[in-house]
Amino acid sequence: MFNKLSLKIGLLFFAFIIVIQAFLFTTLYFTLVDERVDEVMENLLARGETHSEVLADSFEKITLAHVGMMEAATDFSVVITGATGDILINSDALEPEMLAVLEHTEFDYTPLEGKIIEEDWKDKKYIATDSPITIDGKHAGHVFMFSPTDNIDRIVSHLKNQFLLVALIAMVLTIITILLLSRLITLPLIRMKEATEQLSQGNNQVDLTSDRNDELGELANAITKLSTELDRLKNARNDFLSSISHELRTPLTYIKGYADILERRDTTEREREEYMNIIREETTHLTTLIENLFDLAKLDRHQFTIEQRDVSIAELLKSVTVLVKPAFDEKQIYLSVSCSEDVTAFIDAERMQQVLLNVLDNARKHSYPRDCVTIRCSEEQERVVIRIKDEGQGISEEELPFVFDRLYRVEKSRSRERGGSGLGLAIAKEIIESHGGQIYMDSEVEKGTTVTIRLKRGGDHS
Repeated sequence: MFNKLSLKIGLLFFAFIIVIQAFLFTTLYFTLVDERVDEVMENLLARGETHSEVLADSFEKITLAHVGMMEAATDFSVVITGATGDILINSDALEPEMLAVLEHTEFDYTPLEGKIIEEDWKDKKYIATDSPITIDGKHAGHVFMFSPTDNIDRIVSHLKNQFLLVALIAMVLTIITILLLSRLITLPLIRMKEATEQLSQGNNQVDLTSDRNDELGELANAITKLSTELDRLKNARNDFLSSISHELRTPLTYIKGYADILERRDTTEREREEYMNIIREETTHLTTLIENLFDLAKLDRHQFTIEQRDVSIAELLKSVTVLVKPAFDEKQIYLSVSCSEDVTAFIDAERMQQVLLNVLDNARKHSYPRDCVTIRCSEEQERVVIRIKDEGQGISEEELPFVFDRLYRVEKSRSRERGGSGLGLAIAKEIIESHGGQIYMDSEVEKGTTVTIRLKRGGDHS
């Protein structure tokens, strides 16, 4: 239970909010208490000042009696003394605490205005003020006002009860709010956790698409994208394994079948030679397939060595042309090359030759007799561009985006003559991208295909 994220977030929020609320409530409480206590003392002093002003105008027994009678009807007590401290009148019976205040008063000292002489409301029974009576500039006496501290205690107690009630309500509302907020925050995380568990169990059909614009929304969309990508990779892996199994099984079946025929005694020498050639072709096909698979494995593990240097594209194209020309001549396909001698690219010549041979081999396989395959090289801005164009079968618009996928074949029912492993263009794309370049294809059915390769120009390695 205590390992739940929602509970941890809730407790963390609760602790922070309680600390903040406690600080604010405590500060506000003591501020209000001080204000109310000061208000009581100021009112008491103002009451004594009023009596002092009245007595300054009429310092007579009837006035003294009237003041005493008026305060006797209130919670306050008044003691009026002469200039030397002799008590003239008191509204209530004098208690020891009152007498103690009077005894500590310096009657020889004449204050200019009233003042609070006892303000310890927490420990004393009364708070007290002293307002001097001055008649024609002469000190005539004092008005002492006493107020029981019970009044202040009641005010403070009332404030305390109000604050406790408000604090209790605030705490309940805080708990409810935190529970709702923590649930609201963690609910998407719980869904993401469940989704990742489904991914770990092999269920890649996870949809957490969210319209939220915050980090949780971005994470949910990222998980959805990941599930889609995992599903695509799973299907691609299954298709890859299925295709590889087929690609390996086909030449092995041919090799085994024709090897069995060769063991038959009624096989003629001419048939033996023919079957041996087929076995050699299938062995070569199988060897090429395995080499391509090793190359792909190296590329996936980033172990495919690329040693780049400045290479003359014209020289590279000449060496490639020499290798492919016999196969082109055999099928009566013309090969045209155009490249300036001063064009250089920052490439690995051996790997780039592998790319060009693969692209040209595809062009040859899908061209008709007497077609022309052209190779053009040019410099465009900071790049060297090689375009290989044929006039062959072309590729439909629907299939064009997938031609660089592993084991993808445009001709699903192709003949052995035109067959390939479906790995060549995938490897070519990986090699080009390892050079920091781009390769893409434009094609139209029965009008031909153009493969464009863009590479870093020689002498500019930035």
